[in-house]
Amino acid sequence: MRVAIVGASGAVGQEFLRVLAERNFPLTELSLFGSSRSAGSVYEFKGEKLTVKELKHGDDFKPFDLVFTSAGASISKEFAEDITKFGAVMIDNSSAFRMDTDIPLVVPEVNAADAKARPRGIIANPNCTTIQMVVALKAIENLSHIKRVHVSTYQAASGAGAAAMDELELQYKQVLAGEPVTVNKFAYQLAYNLIPQVDVFTDNGYTKEEMKMYHETRKIMHSDVEVSATCVRVPALRAHSESVWLETEKPVSVEEARAAFAVAPGVEIIDNPAEKKYPMPLFLSGKDPVHVGRLRKDISNPNGLTFWCVSDQIKKGAALNAVQIAEYLIAEGDIK
Repeated sequence: MRVAIVGASGAVGQEFLRVLAERNFPLTELSLFGSSRSAGSVYEFKGEKLTVKELKHGDDFKPFDLVFTSAGASISKEFAEDITKFGAVMIDNSSAFRMDTDIPLVVPEVNAADAKARPRGIIANPNCTTIQMVVALKAIENLSHIKRVHVSTYQAASGAGAAAMDELELQYKQVLAGEPVTVNKFAYQLAYNLIPQVDVFTDNGYTKEEMKMYHETRKIMHSDVEVSATCVRVPALRAHSESVWLETEKPVSVEEARAAFAVAPGVEIIDNPAEKKYPMPLFLSGKDPVHVGRLRKDISNPNGLTFWCVSDQIKKGAALNAVQIAEYLIAEGDIK
């Protein structure tokens, strides 16, 4: 299995290296590609030093069976043909292809089989906020069809990349030192603040991030579910949190929901309010599962449930999900 990572120097690219090593992914060769700025950088993988090669048009991807891309939508679009023309499977972590009708959008716990139908050789990795939500929603969908979801997200700096995480840490130091605060990665200072905007606003008043949750959830779940989201950037470093309210066709009890979450792939329950046990990003960064807690009936709707979930945005929300797609295809004999 010959594997390449495009965008190896970014936060997700670095997470790919960690996840592939952690899971002992069955590769025989690993190559790293990046911009001219990151070319020449050296990273370690399982004791071997790998040098980042400059991403260029041509036949560099001819030897590869699988390519993970995480260098932004414009790069994915520009280099997709170079990557796939010799038969490599491209698993793309950008927004470039997610809503294309001939590109599968896959979360393995929900719709793994969709990854087999990829006429262009490309599989799209969903948005991080969508991934963690649909992993949890799938458990309830198996009990009763979900008609409607309202979700508020609490998104860490990690969603804007490694430089944004560095800036948040710097801002806290500057505030405490009484120094002018550096603001480059967000519209406003994030330290000691909340910003009720993730991505740009669209004509309907929702941001692109909020509309991604609407469209992607429906595509992944093959569902007519209605999704209304409010996405907020919060001064956590890593791991996103979500408050989810859902309405099902038939009433689902808390006990039924808890039992479904307990056996759902990719879900871990942390839910003991009496002992103040619930998911929090401080303790769940770097973990694989989607963690669910605060599970209760929606007192305003007899067919409603509400819960809180936390998941590592860089891990399950990006690199891990992509690697799990590849693992599924290998298990199915779809990549050799």
